[in-house]
Amino acid sequence: MGILEKISEIEKEIARTQKNKATEYHLGLLKAKLAKYRAQLLEPSKSSSSKGEGFDVMKSGDARVALIGFPSVGGAGPPLQRPAFSQSTFLSLMTSTASEAASYEFTTLTCIPGVIEYKGANIQLLDLPGIIEGAAQGKGRGRQVIAVARTADVVIMMLDATKGEVQRSLLEKELGSVGIRLNKHKPNIYFKPKKGGGISFNSTVTLTQCSEKLVQLILHEYKIFNAEVLFREDCSPDEFIDVIMGNRVYMPCLYVYNKIDQISMEEVDRLARKPDSVVISCGMKLNLDYLLEMLWEYLALTCIYTKKRGQRPDFTDAIILRKGASVEHVCHRIHRSLASQFKAPAPSTARSGWA
Repeated sequence: MGILEKISEIEKEIARTQKNKATEYHLGLLKAKLAKYRAQLLEPSKSSSSKGEGFDVMKSGDARVALIGFPSVGGAGPPLQRPAFSQSTFLSLMTSTASEAASYEFTTLTCIPGVIEYKGANIQLLDLPGIIEGAAQGKGRGRQVIAVARTADVVIMMLDATKGEVQRSLLEKELGSVGIRLNKHKPNIYFKPKKGGGISFNSTVTLTQCSEKLVQLILHEYKIFNAEVLFREDCSPDEFIDVIMGNRVYMPCLYVYNKIDQISMEEVDRLARKPDSVVISCGMKLNLDYLLEMLWEYLALTCIYTKKRGQRPDFTDAIILRKGASVEHVCHRIHRSLASQFKAPAPSTARSGWA
């Protein structure tokens, strides 16, 4: 039985199994096996490593945003009534890059980069080929699309507002199956394999989803018999498996619902109030400015302006940094040697003259 067949069998068994106290250990083991097989599936095979198969793009600018959606996810209506507006159209609207758009699916067959210029920052926007269901198993060019998406700072998920929540759930499932966690934080679990001593398990909070026995069973599934485990929050078995795998990517995601000009105002209001969601219309160019504001917020970028001694600050040329950056990061952006020339500040009492 191949890996795909094993994954399919485990998924069916998980769906059949009723969730209760009696089956929590069985479900935990099934999820551990599923994650292990999926990791094996995504490992590049030697036979498929031919030149020209990938389409990764060199990272440039101040941040990278991946534009992900189903094929022709942004179409503005039937081809005979009006032209289609897809991810490619969105890229053309937001940047100066011309990406091919058409009424049929799979117009974009490679990764097309564009640059959004906003508040002095250059944000690289990647128009990735439309994902189809089963992309994580290698269908279409899904594996390549997902590999590029893992390098992004923010994901924009393009959704068709006329199709409800179907696309969103399918895309979240595809990205989740390859270790991309959207709008989630890394589980606060300390995990360290050891060479001996068995499994040391502790928790600083009351656990309602995991137990020591379940943790041991999951670790044994990965052939880990010696490790330190400390739960600092009430995490699920899936989150503990993520910690063991160690290759999960946690990134913010904006859910962008296109074609709001084709649905009722009540439905637009409902979608707009959903967390991490923005409603737009590429066809009528509605709400694109607000989308840029939200994107800036999710990228957590900040503008630093410099000034020469005795002169006014230069607001025409900003240094773009992520929030939380220090003065040392600013110095490195100006010149590598600048930080080493800084002197440590004197104690506050000495500066105030009270020393």
